[in-house]
Amino acid sequence: MTAPDPTVQAMIQGRRADTDRRRQRVLTALAQAAKDGSETSVTAIARRAGVDRTFLYRHRDLLGRIHAQAAEPPTVPGGRGPAVSRASLQVDLLAADARTARLAAHARRLETRLSEVLGEQVWRESGIGAPEDTEQLKARITTLEQQVVDLELRLQDQGDDLAAARAANRELMAQLNRHADRSLSP
Repeated sequence: MTAPDPTVQAMIQGRRADTDRRRQRVLTALAQAAKDGSETSVTAIARRAGVDRTFLYRHRDLLGRIHAQAAEPPTVPGGRGPAVSRASLQVDLLAADARTARLAAHARRLETRLSEVLGEQVWRESGIGAPEDTEQLKARITTLEQQVVDLELRLQDQGDDLAAARAANRELMAQLNRHADRSLSP
C-alpha cells in the first residue's frame, strides 16, 4: 500500500477541522439561544453560527438538536420558568378563535332579540299594532271558544234527546194505530 499524499492528507485534516469549528459554532449558537430565549429555528441558528443551512441539513445530529430545542419551551431570562412556546401560543389562538365565535353568535342572538323588541315597541307606538290589552283579549277569546265547545256539546245532547223522543213518539203512534185497528175490526 502506498502512503497517502501529504497534501491530500493535509486537505482532509483541514476540512475536518473546518467542519469541527462550524459544528462547535452551531452548538454554541444553540446554547446561547437556549440561554437568552431567542428563536430556535434552522435559519436563526445558521445565521447566528455563521454557517449555511445546507451544513445543518447535511449533519442530521445537529438538525435533530435544533428541532428538539425548538419543541421545548424556552426559559425566561432570570430563571422564572418557561416562556411561551409556539405550541402554547397556537393552543391559545385556537381557544381565542373559539371564544370569538361563541361571542359573535351570542351577539347575533342579542341583536336579533333587540330588533324584535324594538320592532314590537315601534309597531305598538305607531298605532297600527295590537292594543295594549292583548292578553285580556286572548283570555276572552279562550273563554268564548270554551263556551262554543260547551254549547255544541249541549246542542248535540239535545239533538240526541230529540231523536230519542221522536223515536219514542213514532213507536207510541204505531202502538196506538195497531190498537185502533184491532178495535175497529169486527
